[in-house]
Amino acid sequence: MKPRVLVSVVTFNSARYLEACLKSLATQTYGNIEIRLWDNASKDRSLEVAAAHGRTLSVEASNRNVGFCVAHNRIISSTASEYVLVLNPDVELDPEYTEILVQALEKDPTAGSATGRLCRWSPSGVGSCPQAAEKTLDTTGMYFTTNQRHLDRGAGEADHGQYGRCEYVFGASGAAAFYRRAMLDDIRVGNEYFDESFFAYREDADLAWRAQWMGWRCLYVPEARGRHVRRVLPERRADLPPEINMHSFKNRFLLRIKNMDPGTYLRFLLPITARDLAALGYVLVREPSSLRAFPLLLDALPKALVARKALRKHRRSSPREVRAWFSDLPVSRPLPIVDGR
Repeated sequence: MKPRVLVSVVTFNSARYLEACLKSLATQTYGNIEIRLWDNASKDRSLEVAAAHGRTLSVEASNRNVGFCVAHNRIISSTASEYVLVLNPDVELDPEYTEILVQALEKDPTAGSATGRLCRWSPSGVGSCPQAAEKTLDTTGMYFTTNQRHLDRGAGEADHGQYGRCEYVFGASGAAAFYRRAMLDDIRVGNEYFDESFFAYREDADLAWRAQWMGWRCLYVPEARGRHVRRVLPERRADLPPEINMHSFKNRFLLRIKNMDPGTYLRFLLPITARDLAALGYVLVREPSSLRAFPLLLDALPKALVARKALRKHRRSSPREVRAWFSDLPVSRPLPIVDGR
């Protein structure tokens, strides 16, 4: 029997958090799940931790770091499951997470993806399931600002239940994104669900943007809960590995080249340009290692333009509809009223 839900986990020196992640997957109340893990040449104990869970997951080890996108694409292509949960190894899920999101997508065929409510998970809490009344939110879905930053709704806020209703959001954070395979197949370019030119970082925003162009909605379901160790934050940029910052800088431009229509660019020209100049100035003065992004961007350009052309030809949403998601305040949309309720 093929799995209804494929869980795709990619590790890279993730041993510190992986045990708790895999334990949380083993306790999922939804039964028809297959877990596959790809290790990107970790130097720590990631493979050893994964091997201890050998009865509940299959593991593939790469001899080099091929990146987030390639690894997840290989896993997703390896089965024909109805749903795919793309999960970071530094995420711990409540037992009902998968079951709740399966039920939500079953009720709404227009939704191609779903996300739950993730709170911040501090390293000191690894392996625990904090029950404090007040927690710090990590994500309740993705939104885009007018200057084209993609952010997580509620990130850093104390959780007082302010994101307590099920609603539509722009997209799901790749930390724990739940996808309908029909949507993934609809928006893929060639054999790639995640664009492999991204390598890592912002690839979830690219996928979400493509899904919006193709008319797929993303559900936020607050009852599905988990915890995430959020390590890549703007305020920590100076402490992050140069490779992370370089790909992040490259992908801010690649994302727009592929997805932004001319009308939206003109509408938000001033905030976009101001943000770009600030980012470029920062790189020139404080982070010259990220200038390697430009030759990589040029290499990716022909493929990006092919994807852009295909998207324009087949898109089901108008530029105005997609543009309405861009706001400096988090945007969400209510679910439709069914049978007067």
